[in-house]
Amino acid sequence: MKVSIYSRKEIEKIIADGEFPQNTAVVTFYDHGYQHVRYEEVCRDVFYCELDDLDFSCLQEKESAYEQYFDYADVLAEFIYDIYNLGMDLICQCEYGQSRSAGCAAAILQHFYKTGIDVFVDYRRYPNQVVYHKVFDALQNYRAESQNPMLSQ
Repeated sequence: MKVSIYSRKEIEKIIADGEFPQNTAVVTFYDHGYQHVRYEEVCRDVFYCELDDLDFSCLQEKESAYEQYFDYADVLAEFIYDIYNLGMDLICQCEYGQSRSAGCAAAILQHFYKTGIDVFVDYRRYPNQVVYHKVFDALQNYRAESQNPMLSQ
């Protein structure tokens, strides 16, 4: 599975130019109250994440518990595994292609290929570490549960 990171501006240009890649799914992040990118015409496999770009300190300031932030990461993990098992590529996209999408991509790459560090050392990216940990932990838990169905009971 090839994992790519895009900003809103970049992916909207790709869509407008008719160059959206075949056999590709999308995980898209957007802030609460904002409109997400419209993928309906180019992709049927899209996971929409309405999620503000918060780090650990912001979670403390907003009195949001870590457990409550991105509490559907386990559903995202199932989606990612479905895409992986279908042999599809994956685009991770957020507003600037630097934080949430980078954190998600790093977690996926680390989980499947042990190459997540490549995203962290890319000077163009500032991976959201909360997103990274939430997605990585959800992927690890999903794999453990799928290998041992007794864990999910």
